[in-house]
Amino acid sequence: MQARVKWVEGLSFMGESASGHQVLMDGNAGEKAPSPMEMVLMSVGGCSAIDVVSILHKARQDVRDCEVKLTSERRDEAPRLFTHINLHFIVTGTGLTDKAVERAVTLSAEKYCSVSLMLGASVNVTHSFEVRDERHAPAA
Repeated sequence: MQARVKWVEGLSFMGESASGHQVLMDGNAGEKAPSPMEMVLMSVGGCSAIDVVSILHKARQDVRDCEVKLTSERRDEAPRLFTHINLHFIVTGTGLTDKAVERAVTLSAEKYCSVSLMLGASVNVTHSFEVRDERHAPAA
């Protein structure tokens, strides 16, 4: 896998993946775009959410929505590493069971999510979830 990062201006940089996708990053506390650390946080959520939805689909579960709310803690001093990340999954569907969602979250955390497993070598990564049945969801 390859990528490149090119300086745009100030502390803004454009990242480009080998597949040609671009993303702006900003070192000014996310003034113009996400900071690199925010990108890492979103990456672990995206990686794990892809796993969870894929696993649930393979289990023939009727998934209608999946959201991951990420919270984190970082060291106060440099380097400002993550010390804790929690991924809280909110999975909505029809007839979803806690057991199926728990299995998908656990498989992602322990076997499939490369980003989470890589971070887990130095960060306390935790997972939680809730299941919402679309048949009983309040009207928007």
